[in-house]
Amino acid sequence: MKKGLLFYIFAAATLCFAASCSSDDEDVWEQYADYREANDAFINEQANLVDENGKKVYSRIIPAWNKDAYVLMRWFNDTTATTNNRKPIYTSTVDVKYHGRTYEDVPFDSSYRSLSPADSVSRFQLNSVISGWVIALEKMHIGDSVEVIVPYSYAYGSSGNSSIPPFSVLKFNIKLVDIPGQFVRPTGE
Repeated sequence: MKKGLLFYIFAAATLCFAASCSSDDEDVWEQYADYREANDAFINEQANLVDENGKKVYSRIIPAWNKDAYVLMRWFNDTTATTNNRKPIYTSTVDVKYHGRTYEDVPFDSSYRSLSPADSVSRFQLNSVISGWVIALEKMHIGDSVEVIVPYSYAYGSSGNSSIPPFSVLKFNIKLVDIPGQFVRPTGE
């Protein structure tokens, strides 16, 4: 009898929890409907933006590990000059200079306030950041400077983060400064 009662109490609590979570997600979805639609419109507009020569401004970068994921990237430097430089992998530690803003150009984060490990440089493990950064940085070589537009699905999604509202498309200017600790394995000679 006690086992049956405990089962029903547990089942009822689980259903209440699931219903409250579902309701919270639906509330956020509805509450941010206009903002979400504006973000979607912005990223679609940027994906189709062309320069004076009719060439797309941003490249759509799709990682090999998730064919549904993507970011939009625009390189500011001549990539032929950096093509032989090292590239980070998912487990790399990277040194970057960056400035982050929402699609409306509201700044929310920047390495330019950092003094460690160097002036204006932030250091972190690539696998500890939003997946949009992973997608972008895995395509970059040391010395590359880019603008990256990250869809909210590959940023902070429906939860947001401190000053970043839910469903925010994020824009970053990133320069890959170094990959400290990475070494080149000797070839068998």
